[in-house]
Amino acid sequence: MLYFPAPRSKTEICKILGMIAYYSRYIENYSTLVKPLTRARKGKTRKEGITWTSEMEEALGTVKQRLIEKLVLYASNFEKEFIVQTDESDLEIGVVLAQRTNGEEHPILYLSIKFSGPEKNYGTTEKECAAIIFAIKKLRYYLDEQKFIIETYHNPLVWLKTNAGNNPILMRWALVLQPFNYTIVHRPRENIAHADCLSRM
Repeated sequence: MLYFPAPRSKTEICKILGMIAYYSRYIENYSTLVKPLTRARKGKTRKEGITWTSEMEEALGTVKQRLIEKLVLYASNFEKEFIVQTDESDLEIGVVLAQRTNGEEHPILYLSIKFSGPEKNYGTTEKECAAIIFAIKKLRYYLDEQKFIIETYHNPLVWLKTNAGNNPILMRWALVLQPFNYTIVHRPRENIAHADCLSRM
């Protein structure tokens, strides 16, 4: 998190703010701290470039440091349901393993990896499914013989378990997932902003 690059456009500012906002309850004076960033994202053209100022750099640096100080990874509890949150960008996959306790969501670990070779040419659905497969393989220690939820912003994947269609890639990956006891649910991208941001680092 400390090494997020400086945003180059309003879109990138929005994505970083989306992740930070997810954890804003842990940051004292959050709205004041991020004012230089929220001002910079105003305007109709999200892809428009921005002038990155020292004030914005200081604001982002302070928020990053507060997050590092406040956020901790929680120990896994195999008596509770695991949550696997995935997202992808054109170049990278982001994954969060989490659990909920008393309505609060707690991260256990974060993963990210860049797409390589032919994966870069996948369509959105294939890339989102690739993110799920990557997560399942990496998190097998936690997920074997466990009931868990996969949260994705990509709604078509909700039906992957019962209907992979005629897409040979999705059909093959659906077979990989068969041994696991999982449910895929749709969750708006802004609610998995931490996984989204990991996929765009």
